[in-house]
Amino acid sequence: MHEKSILQSLQEYGRGVIGGLLFSLPMLYTMEIWWASFTVSPRLLLLYILVTSVSLLGYNTYAGLRSSASWKEIAVDSIEEMGLGLVLGFLFLWLLGVIQPTDMSLERMVYMTVVEAMPIAIGVSIGTAQLGTSEKEDDESEEKKPQESILAKQDAGPASTLEQIMLATCASLIFGASIAPTEEVMKISADATPLQLLLVFLVSLALSSAILFYVGFRGSYETPANEAPTFLEVVYGLSITYAAAFCTSAGALWFFGRFEGVGLQACIEATVVLGLVSALGASAGRFLFDQEYK
Repeated sequence: MHEKSILQSLQEYGRGVIGGLLFSLPMLYTMEIWWASFTVSPRLLLLYILVTSVSLLGYNTYAGLRSSASWKEIAVDSIEEMGLGLVLGFLFLWLLGVIQPTDMSLERMVYMTVVEAMPIAIGVSIGTAQLGTSEKEDDESEEKKPQESILAKQDAGPASTLEQIMLATCASLIFGASIAPTEEVMKISADATPLQLLLVFLVSLALSSAILFYVGFRGSYETPANEAPTFLEVVYGLSITYAAAFCTSAGALWFFGRFEGVGLQACIEATVVLGLVSALGASAGRFLFDQEYK
């Protein structure tokens, strides 16, 4: 394992703190997310932690700071990011006066901190990898470590399906989770006509397709010079990305209680509305967050 100096470690932690706050401050300021901690069940909270843990492991595996990291390093990084997310979540909720130790039970403070901390932890992971010049650190690591990577990344080849899914999921969570608890999503979906919802769906696909294939976004699908992507390439890449965005949108709405007391049609309509934001995050954020393309 490559030994980092104290300064390098502090720089990494600093990038993580900044990244966690940049990506999660809207959630820290959202009342609906504070209230969610009063209604979430212990079982659902454990599922929330599990999903976040898997997302962190997936992100650190495919787009983390060190492409040659071992499973042990990935696990340690993920645990550290989760811990830092919990610390930051509690400190900022206390700083904002949301958590009041003298007036709240320990259980309530824990629930509220965990609900806020999971998105912060993903932001910490992204910030650690993306907000610094990790190229130099990677070079130093490669000089001291043999070329053994559990991933065996193919620099010239396209990303694997699992990699695409994991990055799209993390990106869509970051962008969509801060909007999912708000009343506006349900209001928009309830007021929208079927035609408007269809247009929202089509616009989501069009924007995602443009980002993935046609606007030259860094890290987007590459085809031979002067050749447009084939129809199957567009369908395949777009299906993976939108499916990830749709599933994370539905999961976020369900977690924050937006599906309680409503029918299946209303759930699908709300998911389509939130899917516009999540799809943009899943398609654009995938490449912004992928250290491999830097």
